[in-house]
Amino acid sequence: MSKDDDPTAHWQRNLAVCVFGSFTTIVAMTLLLPFLPLYVEELGVSDHAAIVQWSGVAYGATFLTAAMFAPLWGRLADLYGRKLMLIRASAGMAVAMSLIGMAHNVYELVALRLLAGLLGGYSSGSTVLVATATPKDRTAWALGVLSMGVMAGSLTGPLIGGFLPPLVGIRGTFLAAGGVIFVAFLATTFLIKEKPQTARARRARKTGGWAAIPDKRPVVAMLVTGMMLMLANMSIEPIITVYVAQLVPEPGQVTIVAGIVMSAAALGSILSASRLGRLADRIGHWNVIIGCLLASALLLVPQAMVTAGWQLVALRFLMGLALGGLLPCVAAVIRHSVPEGSTGGILGYSTSAQYVGQVTGPLVGGFIGGHYGMRSVFIGTAVLMAAAGLYGWVSKPRAGAVELDTA
Repeated sequence: MSKDDDPTAHWQRNLAVCVFGSFTTIVAMTLLLPFLPLYVEELGVSDHAAIVQWSGVAYGATFLTAAMFAPLWGRLADLYGRKLMLIRASAGMAVAMSLIGMAHNVYELVALRLLAGLLGGYSSGSTVLVATATPKDRTAWALGVLSMGVMAGSLTGPLIGGFLPPLVGIRGTFLAAGGVIFVAFLATTFLIKEKPQTARARRARKTGGWAAIPDKRPVVAMLVTGMMLMLANMSIEPIITVYVAQLVPEPGQVTIVAGIVMSAAALGSILSASRLGRLADRIGHWNVIIGCLLASALLLVPQAMVTAGWQLVALRFLMGLALGGLLPCVAAVIRHSVPEGSTGGILGYSTSAQYVGQVTGPLVGGFIGGHYGMRSVFIGTAVLMAAAGLYGWVSKPRAGAVELDTA
């Protein structure tokens, strides 16, 4: 094989393109948050309650279909190539985002948001490509960098959605997002290098899947870990503004402090993801995963006892630092625990598990907060994270276990 055909010779360029593509697609999925109710009203919904309801339906629609189809796209990536799935996702998202800007009514908006989730999956596809085309000793670091791009997109999307519509209009904002994703499509098509599939590799991938995994315990543990990470991040979302109102004496500062609290954990994760990934490449992915879960559990307890808003901001930031290493290590463990032909499909299940946590977290947090008090949300989440850490320790392969060579 020539150097030009070897994906590991171009893994840094592949990583750069995947980070850019993941960042732009996540921005496109989240930029409508600040103006979504305004767009729903523009599309003909006038009743206040209906505007709120349709806004929630439209926003959640993308993540629903993304969770449902992530395993399918991962499996197809195993069979037909990871780069092909990235091309499909970037082209599909570019078209879907542009069409959202041309919706005539709220039903079309919801349908197009469902379509965006169905056709998307660029960030999860990037995880598969980076995990399999990066040198084994740099996997967790590379996945950490990719995770930074995804989280940066989640933070940047609402910011862009706040200042761009007054300049180009709501519909123009969607068209601009589609245009940027089209640039990611071009970069993916012409810059990413993937190892050509041999006939033997193609046959092996066709026999892959869940049944081909020799030891399923580590994989199940990683699915649980990914779900718990998102649950821990999202569990306080329904109560955060009300909780902050108890800590901040000035009513006019409540929303400002609440916004900072919500962003603090994401900022911490952005700063720590690549560093913890590099650490995991040195001391082992399992050690970092278990340590991060236990550290986050410990940091959740004092969040239930804070007496000032700045204390909650500091603790959420520290928790973000601890959680930043989880997703890169989860993907790295899955890569090293499953056969080559199963990697994409299992990483797709991992993505779906994370979406389950993202949906379950606010539901659990709202229920516990409403029935047992808001401070109980932090304690209950701490118990779940500690249990996940213990489960990870029990599931950790013992010394002498054979690791699959999926490089």
